Amino acid sequence: MELVLAADPMCSWCYGFGKQMELLLERRPDASLKIVLGGLRAGATDVLDDAGKQFRLRHWAKVEEASGVSFNREGLLARTGFVYDTEPVCRAVVTARILRPEADLLKVFRAFQHAFYVGALDTTNSLVLAEVGSRALEELGHPVSVDEFLETYKKQSTIDEAATDFATSRVMGVSSFPTLFLKKDGTLRRVGAGYAHVDELEKHLAAMAA
Repeated sequence: MELVLAADPMCSWCYGFGKQMELLLERRPDASLKIVLGGLRAGATDVLDDAGKQFRLRHWAKVEEASGVSFNREGLLARTGFVYDTEPVCRAVVTARILRPEADLLKVFRAFQHAFYVGALDTTNSLVLAEVGSRALEELGHPVSVDEFLETYKKQSTIDEAATDFATSRVMGVSSFPTLFLKKDGTLRRVGAGYAHVDELEKHLAAMAA
């Protein structure tokens, strides 16, 4: 079974969905997963103001209620001059994929989510991203130095590959994140869009596989 997940590490519903996705893969050990980075706010230049913070806090409350994940609200409120650009963190996931294609990319993806939503780290800062990515890969048994991660992250080819992911998600018809697909007979079939519990995903997959 081949699954394709379109998602963005700085999408709060994707953060809430992460555990359900891990549970699904535990139940389906025969399944492979490809992650297409969404670029939810790639290239954004607007600074996160108080209204933007309150907007996100309302969303976070809904995600927390639905999924049980925790958020560092104080970390968000304390941010000053923060530009909510998701291209850097998406590119960091792509960097990990390039450097260690054999690593569990979902766990790397979730490490970046945790860094942003719980650690309140600046996931638009290249050095921060390299440190998080290097640590995540080392914990998975695929060590990469911070310097090597940073070098690959800054390459034009990595920037281009991230942009290709963003374009691919649009071609796939993704209008919200996360969106999960089943690839069957060379065709992508939508399993679900938005947050869903693992039991619901299983139900949909069973019907589609049949």
